[in-house]
Amino acid sequence: MIIGSKVILRDKKLADALNDHTWRSDPELAQLDAAPLLTTTFAQYLSDYTSQLRYLLSTRHQFAIDTLEGKHIGNCVYYGINETKGEAELGIMIGDRGCWDKGYGTDAVTTLVSYIFHQTNLKRIYLKTLDSNSRAQKCFQKCGFTPYGHLVKDGFSFVLMETHRKQWEKEQTKTQGRLLNEMKGSRQHLF
Repeated sequence: MIIGSKVILRDKKLADALNDHTWRSDPELAQLDAAPLLTTTFAQYLSDYTSQLRYLLSTRHQFAIDTLEGKHIGNCVYYGINETKGEAELGIMIGDRGCWDKGYGTDAVTTLVSYIFHQTNLKRIYLKTLDSNSRAQKCFQKCGFTPYGHLVKDGFSFVLMETHRKQWEKEQTKTQGRLLNEMKGSRQHLF
């Protein structure tokens, strides 16, 4: 389990299958994810899901996103892990619409990026998001990602974004400095 300020990232489990099937069968979510709409039955999906949980790939690490109260609201992943280049691609989906625009996505991305840079030797994390998805772009920018190009693929137009370990470390140092100064200021008010 990886704990953020609003979310918990945990290993996927069989109990997630119903939510995942529902989200992947939703036309709006499929469009936002630039993914094909899932049309298989739940029984067929469950069979494939079970196999995927059993045979994990070393180039892909996926997590369920739960609220701190334990409600499954989405998923995130880093994949296409290339140890030689020191990079991987990040993906996220908040499937529970009631959790949109409440900071859960931002916290999930920030928490996952922090985990990746603490636990791996990767130097770069990149992603793609639809040109039309300004909400996602704002989220990623809050998390330290910057645009670096565009891509047209399968009829979709994407903004390419990235963040680097050095950039992340610099931001961590700034944040720690701010927190120390705030703590010093708080102590001075006590005396």
